Amino acid sequence: MTFRKPLTAALTLTFLASSALPAMAFPFGKKKVQDDSAITRKPTAAQNALIDKAIVREAVVVKEVKTRIPLVETYIQNMKADPVMFETPQSDVHFLARVDFGKVIGEEGYAEAKKDAPKQSIGSKFKHSLDYITGLSKSLHLQYNDMGFVRMILIDTQGPNSDGFNRTNYKFAYVRNDFLGTVPTQVFDVEPAKGHQSGRFVGRIWIERNGGNIVRYSGDLTGSQADIKENFHFESWRTNIQEGMWLPTSSYIEETDPKSPEHVLKMKAINHVWGYSLKIPPAEEDQTSVEIQGVQNDTAADATDISPLGAQRQWIQEAEDNVIDRLYTAGLIDAPSDFDGTLALLANNILAYNQVPTTRPIKVRTLLTENLESVAIGNTILLSKGLIDTTAVPTADGAQQLGNLNAVLAFQVAHIILGHRIDTKYAFSDRLLFPSASAFQRLPMGHTDADNIEAAKKAMELLSVKDLADGQQYFSLFLQQLKARQTGLKALTTPQLGDSLLKTDGTFWMQAIVAKGPKLDNKDVKQQGAMPLSAYLRFDPWTDKVITLHTTLEPLLSSRDKLPFEITPIYLKLGYFVAPAEPAAPATGAATAAPAAGAPTDTTTAAPAAGTAPAPATGTATPPQP
Repeated sequence: MTFRKPLTAALTLTFLASSALPAMAFPFGKKKVQDDSAITRKPTAAQNALIDKAIVREAVVVKEVKTRIPLVETYIQNMKADPVMFETPQSDVHFLARVDFGKVIGEEGYAEAKKDAPKQSIGSKFKHSLDYITGLSKSLHLQYNDMGFVRMILIDTQGPNSDGFNRTNYKFAYVRNDFLGTVPTQVFDVEPAKGHQSGRFVGRIWIERNGGNIVRYSGDLTGSQADIKENFHFESWRTNIQEGMWLPTSSYIEETDPKSPEHVLKMKAINHVWGYSLKIPPAEEDQTSVEIQGVQNDTAADATDISPLGAQRQWIQEAEDNVIDRLYTAGLIDAPSDFDGTLALLANNILAYNQVPTTRPIKVRTLLTENLESVAIGNTILLSKGLIDTTAVPTADGAQQLGNLNAVLAFQVAHIILGHRIDTKYAFSDRLLFPSASAFQRLPMGHTDADNIEAAKKAMELLSVKDLADGQQYFSLFLQQLKARQTGLKALTTPQLGDSLLKTDGTFWMQAIVAKGPKLDNKDVKQQGAMPLSAYLRFDPWTDKVITLHTTLEPLLSSRDKLPFEITPIYLKLGYFVAPAEPAAPATGAATAAPAAGAPTDTTTAAPAAGTAPAPATGTATPPQP
């Protein structure tokens, strides 16, 4: 079933009425009220040239986006007032989809709102605006989408040739010069020209001065007077993902509750786009492969003869590799990164501290989604970006973030130790030959309730050793904070393909750890249980590689500053694309250099001798601090 009820978020320009003042006599008659448009700063010749260049570049962006089928994740929180923390999520909605922009851009049916459309909730209105095709995988909340969140990702797509953003349809007024990160921009106010208002963008744009690309825009879409109750103001950002190419990356949406005297938000939402380099075969071709540009596969080293147990483990490894590769080509997990290597060190340290022997070190990758979840696929642990972000509570010594990461990793390390393995049917590669849009439907990876109960008990044993015991207090605070917000975060706590933190009865799998920490006190500014979303990681929308943020530590001044598990506005530090340096060829006959003292070691390629416990890595246990 296809929904064709487009979202055109309304904005009616409100004119302030003149104050009722006594009439005053002037020698030359009554003074005329100056038109607002006359006050604005008209662009100079050079500024007009930049605007013209931006119009041309915007057409190039639209043309480029039409060739892409990226992933689009939309997460919405409906807010309510809170006496201690000002406002908290009352309910939430999550969508994840592949978007075929080539089928959407230029569709006239999306240009204007339907006046006879029934009133809808915020969640349903977003869903209808996205035109999701339901039924593909309801149980895992993945829906293939051929419409997309276009009206907040592109400025204007009206017209058969997507030529809506031009001088005929819009007026421009210069505001100021501005730097966004290291990118110099000129800022302009934009509004539809007379007679071209319906469904058009109104707001502000930032044009980078070197190439004329629009890199940020903030505002709304015009509509009818009847639409004013469902305004959705948004701010969208783009990043320079390739030479000369700036593509949509993230959007932030919010609306204040007009009935709230304290100006509590009615809703806020975040919209992320990634996977631009994913290539999908045409529909008429055999959809048995997906190409990732610029990716090289690792080659395994020659091995000695394999024992029967080794053969069994190798067979499981085949299944693991096939599934991980398939999730990667589907755009669900990140490209291998230094941060994932750090997480792998933490996971292997858990084995070492508990003297668990292994010949196959644990690997860790990041799920690029907001849902709070984790899963072990063979010897590879997946942690969601949302889980990593919200557990990354900053402290001077990094102990709280480290304690949280050790706890979430221990739960999946326990699954690995207990042999809760992946279904080995995936060792047959033909079982992975299906379109990426079906990845969630075909690859449910979560463990059974019985396995999770057993793993939680084992995880508590792993965390009880001397080197890890002190960190349990921090994950206790995290779970207490999640419990306090649980009712309004049902979508966030529902996993896409792995294990939730919660049981179906609302308690936690690792409920025993809650008693290991102090009682949560939201009024105490010295105590912070969890962070907002997007607090620690971002990722490159072209390569899908995660990058740790280097942010300034903001002190908490009141309980309102805590924002646990909440969506927050976007502010990207923009920069120009820099091509990766070519790797230097090793000198012939040169000896391999030893790593510097305290430098991370590559635990994914070097294994300890069979039957021995790995030694804990030294100087590498603390995650990179922002």
